[in-house]
Amino acid sequence: MDTFPDRSGDNTTSSAPESPVQGDLTRAVVTRRTAYEAGHHITPHWHRRAQFACAMEGTMRVRSARRAWIVPPSRAVWIPAHTVHEIQMYGTVKMHSLYVDAAAATGMPAAPVVLNVTPLLRELIARAVVTAPDYDEAGDEGLLMRLLLSEIRRLEPCAFDLPLPGSPDLVRLCERILADLSAQRDCSAHAQELGTSARTLYRRFLRETGITFARWKQQARLLESIRRLAAGAPVTAVAIDLGYESPSAFSTMFRRALGVAPRGFAAGETGSARRH
Repeated sequence: MDTFPDRSGDNTTSSAPESPVQGDLTRAVVTRRTAYEAGHHITPHWHRRAQFACAMEGTMRVRSARRAWIVPPSRAVWIPAHTVHEIQMYGTVKMHSLYVDAAAATGMPAAPVVLNVTPLLRELIARAVVTAPDYDEAGDEGLLMRLLLSEIRRLEPCAFDLPLPGSPDLVRLCERILADLSAQRDCSAHAQELGTSARTLYRRFLRETGITFARWKQQARLLESIRRLAAGAPVTAVAIDLGYESPSAFSTMFRRALGVAPRGFAAGETGSARRH
């Protein structure tokens, strides 16, 4: 997984420029189709509307100041209005986005979250992004948009997120871990790097991220495995590269976390991800 820069602060409009939404802004929902080359990076920005960004092809990594999300194909990320975020593309990405005004976003998640996209919703999105910007909200296109929003409210969340610490020294520690997820170092070794005790590191990490240090490392490996599997990497290669004792040990972890085997996930099964 790519490392992330040393940042602090919350998700406010003061820390990044607004990214304007193109389209007829008198409409409750504005749609957009975009395609990006591998490695493309959208710098930190925010929108006045909420954004529902679906990865029709390719994988995205969305990051805010204190959390990161992996969005593989057939998943989408819901980003509430005024949330500062950046996006990294892995492989060629085709993104379909819906920008939703405040009234239409009622009942949607209050925080960013990755969601499983159903086959029905995928087809609805494909139809919505080719409508005219000045579509008739009282006609069939307006009905389509209302159905889309209703389906989004029914989607199941995915545990495809990684909390990030705020302290610069912990951020740098996380950068080193993410740069080599195959390394098998315990909490004591990492604490020694920081010149502190394992107990202090445990307490600080739990306080700043909401999960234990060991759980964080496991989640980091899980998200990187999701990215690699979505790109077509073999299960055995992913397991070895991420430091698992065997492919079966990796598969057990993956199934426990997401409710589906790695090969099933790569084939498009969604499973039932557990929240940490």
